[in-house]
Amino acid sequence: MNDIITADNLTVRYGAKEALSALSVRVSSGTVGLLGPNGAGKSTLLKTLLGFLTPVQGTAQVLGYSVRHQPQEIRLRVGYFPERHVFIPDLNGIETVALTGELGGLPRTAALERAHEVLRFAGLGEARYRLVEGYSTGMLQRTKLAMALVHDPELVFLDEPTSGLDPTGRRQMLELIQLVSQRHGISVLLSTHLLHDVEAVCDGAVLLKSGRLVVDGDLETLKRKTWGIYEVRVREETDGRFRETLDDIGMSVTEKGGGLLHVTMKENGTRSLFEAAKKAAAEIRHLERFEPTLEEVFLAAINPKKEDTGAK
Repeated sequence: MNDIITADNLTVRYGAKEALSALSVRVSSGTVGLLGPNGAGKSTLLKTLLGFLTPVQGTAQVLGYSVRHQPQEIRLRVGYFPERHVFIPDLNGIETVALTGELGGLPRTAALERAHEVLRFAGLGEARYRLVEGYSTGMLQRTKLAMALVHDPELVFLDEPTSGLDPTGRRQMLELIQLVSQRHGISVLLSTHLLHDVEAVCDGAVLLKSGRLVVDGDLETLKRKTWGIYEVRVREETDGRFRETLDDIGMSVTEKGGGLLHVTMKENGTRSLFEAAKKAAAEIRHLERFEPTLEEVFLAAINPKKEDTGAK
């Protein structure tokens, strides 16, 4: 797959606050999740790639165009679904989406034709003549998707597209996102804090923390190779001593109940586990490689030494 987004040493500040810090990343075509906790820099990155924010250093390209020097070319080829609602009062669905198409470079007639098409695609065909201000949250989210697609972009940026939706609305939105990529061949960068959304529709993921890249790659590789996670159960003379020894040498340990531990290591291999057991006067009774979920990869990347209390 080709890189559709590249960033090298990208730094963006809001006053004295650094929102992106020397960020270097490559994003391939397809559907990629942009993950991170609140304040990680996800929305800042999207706005910077669209040319709405100017980096203080570094470079970035989208579809081969420079963020710094060719933002208009980028915006003509990229659809944007903002996190916040952006609607003009007293316009109906058709008028709202057609106006977005005209702003994206379409002639009026073509914009109206496309508005009808994308609203039907988004499941709003029967509601397209109603005022947008009377739409439900789910309808507003689908209208924003139609607005992002109306000018037939090569790539769309979706910022929290399932925010505020009930389970049915969320499932419908994810199905639409899959269709955007699979049926229409449009690449998608999905910014979200919901891991389930990324697992449901994405081929790869980019994980940010405090404006820096933590990890990126295709999902299966991230879950299989990024961290070695082992299920371990020991018999020990002093309860908790083995856990304390692992903590002392910087391993991430999660208690799973029944004496079972999940031990996360950035380098695969079991030698250090046996060394810790020896030091703690413990005997390893069960040891098995564990395939992590995306959630465990995420948690291990964001805070590898933080204990998981089991709370959800």
